[in-house]
Amino acid sequence: MVVGDVTTGTDVLIIGAGPAGYVAAIRAGQLDLDVTLVEKEAYGGTCLNHGCIPSKALITATDVAHDAATAEEMGIHANPAIDLSGMVAWKDGVVDQLTSGVEKLCKANQVNLLEGTATFVDENTVRVSHGGEGQGSETLEFEHAIVATGSRPISIPDFSFDDEPVLNSRQALALDSIPDSMVVVGAGYIGMELASVFAKLGTDVTVVEMLDSILPGYDDDVKRPVKQRAKELGIEFEFGYTATEWYEPDGGIRVIADPVEDAAADGGSEARSASEEASGSAEAAADERLELDVENVLVAVGRSPVSDTLDLEAAGVETDERGFIETDSRARTNVDHIFAVGDVAGEPMLAHKGSMEGQIAAEVIAGEPSAIDYQAMPAVVFTDPEIATVGMTETEAEETGFETVVGQFPFRASGRALTTGESDGFVKIVAEEDEGYVLGASIVGPEASELIAELGLAIELGATLEDVASTVHAHPTLSESVMEAAENALGHAIHTLNR
Repeated sequence: MVVGDVTTGTDVLIIGAGPAGYVAAIRAGQLDLDVTLVEKEAYGGTCLNHGCIPSKALITATDVAHDAATAEEMGIHANPAIDLSGMVAWKDGVVDQLTSGVEKLCKANQVNLLEGTATFVDENTVRVSHGGEGQGSETLEFEHAIVATGSRPISIPDFSFDDEPVLNSRQALALDSIPDSMVVVGAGYIGMELASVFAKLGTDVTVVEMLDSILPGYDDDVKRPVKQRAKELGIEFEFGYTATEWYEPDGGIRVIADPVEDAAADGGSEARSASEEASGSAEAAADERLELDVENVLVAVGRSPVSDTLDLEAAGVETDERGFIETDSRARTNVDHIFAVGDVAGEPMLAHKGSMEGQIAAEVIAGEPSAIDYQAMPAVVFTDPEIATVGMTETEAEETGFETVVGQFPFRASGRALTTGESDGFVKIVAEEDEGYVLGASIVGPEASELIAELGLAIELGATLEDVASTVHAHPTLSESVMEAAENALGHAIHTLNR
């Protein structure tokens, strides 16, 4: 114990107040446990303060401006003036409302809130250091602990986030002026979402991706409409390249990107042809070094777990080679009374996945028979158009041993989609052939993030294609497309040709 420390005790110590941690705290409070929630920066974590919420606020705002400026087909002619500082202020207001709400909910559920940075002393004790000179520290003894410290952006060599022109996603969301030009390193979900935001603000955007396409892990038919829309927005792509350095010539910066040898050995010709198609770059086709003159570079190559600040070894908690804390189906680590939830506990790094794990960890601590089930875990990419998936793809289902049947319905055949001016994409449902149980779904198109919930519920409840198809859906709505996709799988869709 440090001299001058005050030692207190708690039933449940939770480290990190993001969507995983604060949900765990509230649920534990509801279950009459004495709960202490430690947060070093801001309640709501990265998601509410610097990730999910602010990015979706800016996506919505830029969509409004872009839609108004491109609605001539509807007879609307406008030239919106964008005040980025005003847009960011509105976004910050949304964030403040939500984070203050989290704090109020925690207090209403008798959660003890403690500001500071927690590190383990042993398997039943942490020391919490308070920020600021002279603030000191205190020691907490706990019966159970839940680690919910989240993740941070991954940096790449020679691109330090301390350098003003180099941005991570958090810094990009806080810009107060619109860059004239930008390189986005990484074509995953963060890179593609923010590339679209800045393109709609008028920034010339080039995406550099070491693989041969956008959004790795998603089927080609799902991501094809997103890539096409990105090209329509003026986004250029350089596939099969990795950013290696940058420097400052007279005005702006110059980003250097070199060909990836592995890409050439594994689909590199496809990468180069895709790059040449998207950007018209003869240099890319010839495997030459790229030199891109821009105002900013946004590095969006993924996120890594925040587990290195906790001194986990002192508690005996083990991590894998990437720093993720390994857990079982009840969110337990290798130390029975210490749990880990959210991004720090591994893929998929989804806020709603973390919240579910946090709730289950609290219930397990309280003696409830809860366990984690990922089979109906949705994933959403807020690109233009949106992508949403749940359950298994057709390939995954067949590899698991299922005989499958697939139904699909295009949004271009949806009356409601046409009336919104957004008719790219489709709903696709994968089901077990004999009994028709819904196994998975993919949606790309308008409001995919909302439509996927119905199919997640179908998987959770063990519903069949007949159940979905026989449920009357209001007209005219986008959700009718879900019904029609189920009918298509059954062979009797009305508004599209049956397979």
